[in-house]
Amino acid sequence: MKHIAEPARSIPVLAETEVLVVGSGPGGLAAAIAAAREGARTILLDRYGCFGGLITQAGVETIAWYRHDHTVDTEGIGIEFERRAAAMGATQPESQSCSEALDTELFKHVADELVREAGVEPLLHCLAVAPLVDDGLVTGVVTESKSGRQAILACRVIDATGDADLAARAGAPCRATPAAERMGVSIVFSCVGVDRQRFLEYITEQAPTYGDWRRRWKVETTGKEDALFSPYLQEPFDRARESGLIPADVRGLGGTWGRLTAAGEATCLNMVYIADCDCTDVRDLTRAEMEGRRRALMALEALRRFAPGFEAARLRDFGMAVGGRDSRKIAGRHELTAAEVTGEARFADSIGIFPEFIDGYGLLVLPTTGRYFQVPYGILVPRDVDNLLVAGRCVAGDKVAHAATRSQVCCAVTGQAAGVAAAVSLRDGVTTGGVDVARVQTALRRQGVRLF
Repeated sequence: MKHIAEPARSIPVLAETEVLVVGSGPGGLAAAIAAAREGARTILLDRYGCFGGLITQAGVETIAWYRHDHTVDTEGIGIEFERRAAAMGATQPESQSCSEALDTELFKHVADELVREAGVEPLLHCLAVAPLVDDGLVTGVVTESKSGRQAILACRVIDATGDADLAARAGAPCRATPAAERMGVSIVFSCVGVDRQRFLEYITEQAPTYGDWRRRWKVETTGKEDALFSPYLQEPFDRARESGLIPADVRGLGGTWGRLTAAGEATCLNMVYIADCDCTDVRDLTRAEMEGRRRALMALEALRRFAPGFEAARLRDFGMAVGGRDSRKIAGRHELTAAEVTGEARFADSIGIFPEFIDGYGLLVLPTTGRYFQVPYGILVPRDVDNLLVAGRCVAGDKVAHAATRSQVCCAVTGQAAGVAAAVSLRDGVTTGGVDVARVQTALRRQGVRLF
């Protein structure tokens, strides 16, 4: 690769704050709200035109689809997202669980209101391109936007980019899953013109379950999941392939549907899976976006031809961005392991709990028996740099642990903890690496978090 020398230049300071959160998915949104509620002056920055990350930008509305009758669930801001959206008329009951499916368009407004009410300073259409580091301490970021190249100075920074972008560029050690083992990305799309009643009659006849995942995707379960209903569609795609509508070399079509409205909308059609995409490579992302839309239209045509109720369906929208599952993760103070997630681990530095829900790398475990693990503060703390915390799917851990912590609600657990820890460290005059976790836990309890 060729290189050029970029001349040194002086850039203006856009803002100064106590806590800067970069990325506004469930982890970043929770982090900003939590930090502000704990009294810290907080900025929430996102490169797109709305807050919400995977919810609003990729269109994934099923944030708590793991929840069943006997689930011991987390508490805190992640659940607040769901409840607040319901109170604002932005949900309907989710088909496979005891949760609410979010209206991802209306959730853009829900997120706006949560940000305003918390007193967070919002910054949209702004990309953080590099961290500012002084003797191992992160002191802010360089940004690019329509306003030009600028800087935001911050006492504490939270990397909620999903890909550990800031941590990696600050010099924190990171790791990535090998390409052959990495989970792919999805293009989510929605339709209008669906005959809801006719489609539901077809689903009743098909009676899809999680056992179908095991047969189609070679997913390993505990067995207790296999008979549970899943909004999973495969038959239309098999028939489309047999008819020649879907070329033999096109893989990864088939998956789940979300809300079905009385107006004939079918949303969160998560039916296009693109393998071998590196979410930190701009060319891979470009390929996935374009190929994903091409395949989504193939999927829509398969539904029109072979899924009763979809005969008159037409595209409503694509997600604004691919939905990523797996990229770069930090090497943390603690590395969460498969044994800890599946063994109901307990930690002295717990910053929340999460049900034993694992979805990824060929594993599916639903929390139907009340089992849960504690989430340790150490997975938020990168090595070799300080005053930087991470939140969301780039926290430290092995593959099976990642298949749990990448869940949107668990991202909110780590985000809320990061926001609170940043605020507490400021108040106590210590770094985020040196903060007294007991004091963080006290503040988290005040914010309604279940720790043990």
